[in-house]
Amino acid sequence: MVAVRVENLTKKYGETTAINNLNFEVDDGEFFVLLGRPGAGKTTTLRTIAGLEKPDQGKIYIKDRLVNDVLPSERNIAMIFQNLALYPAWTVYDNMAFTLKIHKLPKDEIDKRVRDVARTLKIEYLLNRTPATLSGGERQRVAIGRALVRNPSVFLMDEPLGPLDALLRLNMRTELKRLNAELGQSIVYATPDQLEAMSMGDRIAIIHQGTIHQIGDPETVYNNPVDRLVANMIGSPSMNFIDASFEEHEEAATLNCGSFKIDVSRFKSTILKEATSTELIFGIRPEHITVTHEKTSPESVEGTVIMEEPLGSETILHINVDGRTVKAIVPPTFTTIFGEKVWLNFDMSRMHVIDRKTEKVIV
Repeated sequence: MVAVRVENLTKKYGETTAINNLNFEVDDGEFFVLLGRPGAGKTTTLRTIAGLEKPDQGKIYIKDRLVNDVLPSERNIAMIFQNLALYPAWTVYDNMAFTLKIHKLPKDEIDKRVRDVARTLKIEYLLNRTPATLSGGERQRVAIGRALVRNPSVFLMDEPLGPLDALLRLNMRTELKRLNAELGQSIVYATPDQLEAMSMGDRIAIIHQGTIHQIGDPETVYNNPVDRLVANMIGSPSMNFIDASFEEHEEAATLNCGSFKIDVSRFKSTILKEATSTELIFGIRPEHITVTHEKTSPESVEGTVIMEEPLGSETILHINVDGRTVKAIVPPTFTTIFGEKVWLNFDMSRMHVIDRKTEKVIV
């Protein structure tokens, strides 16, 4: 069964369109991620699904039930906000039990649910403490626990790990994926962090200015982005983009990138069919570039090192190529100095050709 289905969903605030004609489905038990920069429409989408905002157009189904006119409290959805919204003067137990008390469940049923969820989240020892005495990670678990006790059909999570430091975010990502796998409940998770999206999502919807550009599993959106925006948002560091001109040479074809050319003869017919003009973009990810101290082939491209970022397991090199900065990932054992000449070799099986006007990926 589909847990959430959104059809042609549009929401406006005055003259501003926050979300525009969104269509997607979230399967039962799926971890579905909305990935987008601040202001992309992620929060509006979640709030509209939750019933906190009324759509101007479109339909929302939860477990095949149309809920456009159903009150938020009757949609059986739990929403976790970035600020967590815990009651500071109440104990953890009371925070978790509050919604159940509102629904007038028997005391023994409330107690059982709270303690079972606390055991699952390993926060039993916190039940008598107040949120002010807890760490960021502990407060996060309490907020999740408060949602879990309701046994909702769907979890909506709006950047819940934003306030945490890097190590806590990593730990909580693992914890949320574990809970998703163990409990089998659907999660719609909004984040601006592509690492969170790639590591947690079963599928990712990339949203920008209220429009979804692509939906797919992490491998698909990484290897086959539909446009420049998706290619730029997925991957760390992001893809290199180099302006180029398409040139035909009888049966052959190249991308003229200024100081170097790329042979695209095998893609000639595709480019001629799909491109709106000869003005294109050559796209290559930093991890698909090999850097050497010596020229190793006629296709090697000369560059000059302008900065390096050691990250322990790898190093990101910033290389000046004909006045443009190209990033490449090299092993930590590859040493360079500022201003050193190096040679770049592109993995042509992993390159992308993008139409400069439409920004659609052609190859």
